[in-house]
Amino acid sequence: MSVPQEGSKAPHFPELDNYSGKYIVLYFYPKDDTPGCTVQACGFRDSFKEIEKLNAVILGVSPDSDKSHDKFINKFQLPFPLIPDEDKKICEKYGVWVEKSMYGKKYMGVVRTTFIIDKNGQIAKVFEKVKPEGHNAEIIAALKSL
Repeated sequence: MSVPQEGSKAPHFPELDNYSGKYIVLYFYPKDDTPGCTVQACGFRDSFKEIEKLNAVILGVSPDSDKSHDKFINKFQLPFPLIPDEDKKICEKYGVWVEKSMYGKKYMGVVRTTFIIDKNGQIAKVFEKVKPEGHNAEIIAALKSL
């Protein structure tokens, strides 16, 4: 599937139901406790209070297990939930489970992407091919403009 576009209805999965009436910062990342993913998660952690003040919640999604997520959350004191997507169903719905290439080898993986879902369940903003450093500041600026 392709990446949902701004203005379209956000593909549903059960965890979204817990946050109606709020903006949802839904970020997809490749792997718990790897360098770029740690930078990104810690950036969100450090901006958590400011993002919360903007009536938004943060949800991270990767193909890792609950156990892996728990270790990652505890190690870096992440104040937001990480959703396991071991069967890649959520990643596929959002078009972020794609063929990647590294050193000439092809493999399937998550392309780092963030969606801001508005209070009505619509995609308000899409950030593709996210750079982990400073992404939290980009999200805050986007939330302020909504």
